[in-house]
Amino acid sequence: MDLFTHVIFGYLLSFVLWGPAAPQYIAAGALAAGLPDADILLFPLTRWFPRLHHRGIVHTVLGVTVIAAVGSLLVPYLPYFTHASTLLYFVAMEVGGLSHLALDGFTNYAVAPLEPFARRTLKLDADLAVNLVTIALTAGTLVVLIAEHGTVAFNVWVSTAWILVGIYGGYLLLRGVARWRAGVAGRREGYAAVLPSASPWRWLLVDESDGPERYRIRYRELSLGGGPSGPEHSLEVRKLPTAPGPVDSPLAALERTYRAAMAKNEWLAENYHAGAALERGNVYEVFWFLIGAGGLRRAFGVRGEIDRATGAISLRSGLLRLPPEARGVP
Repeated sequence: MDLFTHVIFGYLLSFVLWGPAAPQYIAAGALAAGLPDADILLFPLTRWFPRLHHRGIVHTVLGVTVIAAVGSLLVPYLPYFTHASTLLYFVAMEVGGLSHLALDGFTNYAVAPLEPFARRTLKLDADLAVNLVTIALTAGTLVVLIAEHGTVAFNVWVSTAWILVGIYGGYLLLRGVARWRAGVAGRREGYAAVLPSASPWRWLLVDESDGPERYRIRYRELSLGGGPSGPEHSLEVRKLPTAPGPVDSPLAALERTYRAAMAKNEWLAENYHAGAALERGNVYEVFWFLIGAGGLRRAFGVRGEIDRATGAISLRSGLLRLPPEARGVP
């Protein structure tokens, strides 16, 4: 989820818990809900302390508890915060921090909330981290709250907050129920996982096998209420080491570039991905892309070329524009 959505959700959750009579705890919860994403500022230190990477140790129960403990001592000295119970400030910030973990787990980008004690991830696959619906909800909420600040009666602000709680809660409930329905349909069709789209009624059925020597994936669109739609896309490749020499087929191009592409983009390696290779004169143009995280004819991943005669590889990572023959269902 984006930072503003985390803050707005923490604000509304804190409003439900503390009520309009305790604005200092509402503010503390909203602040704590956004703080875990400050770990992006720690990227210069990740070379020496890998656990400080984004969605690393700061995105854990331990991390948010440390933030809440320190914050409960500091926030009373910040502007607009009143001196009040340190324990209640801690509780407010702990709840706000945990809401951040819950929302990140609600997306298809997993977090490991129990690190460093356990590696088990929280990944509900119920929504996209970049979702036009949640961005629109957040933008609308910000406009409303800014417009009402200091301009409306107290009871109007309270009514607005409750309306926003209902909108956010209803949307998350809708996504959760849709995720459950999609999972049932996916298992019935023989797929191990489902991936979301911006629409709660459109999903992607996925079945993946990722071994030391081979990678296999198959995927197909699912419309809730209408069942699987369109063709099934599948790929199986050997994970060959990069080596010089002729490349005689699109499959060989994919197998020869697999390890290099995964090393080029760790995010690609850690999520469901597929590939395509197209003959372009003396080279094969190669695409390795995330499935379920693209749209508008684009996808995140790695694109490059491998020379058909020498096997020389050139790759670059980023947002790809996939040609129709390579697109599938990104």
